[in-house]
Amino acid sequence: MTLTREYRAAANLEGPFPATSEDITELNAVFSDAFTDRYRRDGLLGVRVPPLNPAIWRYAVQDAGEGALVWRNTRGEIVAFNMVHLSGTEGWMGPLAVRPDWQGNGVGKVVVRTGIEWLKARGARVIGLETMPRTVDNIGFYSTLGFVPGHLTLTVWLPAAPGDEPVVMLSELDSAQRERAFDRCRDLTEEQLPGYDFGREIELTAALGLGDTLLLVEGDELRGFALFHSVPLVEGRGREELRVLKLVLRHENDVEAMARALAVAALRDGTKSVAVRVQTAYRDSYQRLLRIGARVRWSDLRMTIPEHSEVRATSGVVFSNWEI
Repeated sequence: MTLTREYRAAANLEGPFPATSEDITELNAVFSDAFTDRYRRDGLLGVRVPPLNPAIWRYAVQDAGEGALVWRNTRGEIVAFNMVHLSGTEGWMGPLAVRPDWQGNGVGKVVVRTGIEWLKARGARVIGLETMPRTVDNIGFYSTLGFVPGHLTLTVWLPAAPGDEPVVMLSELDSAQRERAFDRCRDLTEEQLPGYDFGREIELTAALGLGDTLLLVEGDELRGFALFHSVPLVEGRGREELRVLKLVLRHENDVEAMARALAVAALRDGTKSVAVRVQTAYRDSYQRLLRIGARVRWSDLRMTIPEHSEVRATSGVVFSNWEI
């Protein structure tokens, strides 16, 4: 028994190594086992977390780039991972997990601290992650590493629906128009939260065929945009929802118009609903969405390092999903 525990100690961990698409099967197994075990320890004994769609893993690994980190045991098996993302100056971690048989002996601290240092070294102004609010063990664990609780991220759901207004998609523009629109999306993000940049996510989503970017326009003005994925999140399932990863608006009172446009986009894309992850720092936006029929489906707790905490856009809205 002593030898087994010693073998699985953090001192016997090898890495971090860069994750590649060749690691997706192993990453999926660690992800599923770790989160199933987390639910079991929360008392949800019948829950089995399914593997993610490999296409989503390809996005996660490529979006993280050099921040896609894995740790291995002496047999070369992946026992922990941390997908560390940097969107301009916004840094966050997720998903991250440790294989259940390697938990409780310092491995998790190594994984998270490495992510923090990786982001600091690259000038991240924001360093954060999300965890389940009911999971006090996780909240306590991250708190020992310097994170403090912030606001909630509430996933709200709207059904797909027809609409009268035309819906403009980045993919449907010609190459010159698409390039101009792409630049305007980056400019709008910079205007609302200086330093933030979602350009890589927009390009990668298009390149991998995972979704699109909806443009909210009025004449020549870009009022906002929403980057979404519509491929199944879970391996082997059909297309069920359009998931918004990034949403930027110049004015907060445009949130209803964006929600209606997304509902039309979902219908066009053959999905049943829209899922928007709303940071509750934007209280007015949250209330506006509820007033037009949005329903809360899930909650996550946002946690950040105090000296690397978030700020909200002063005139508009920036919803930035910290999950894949």
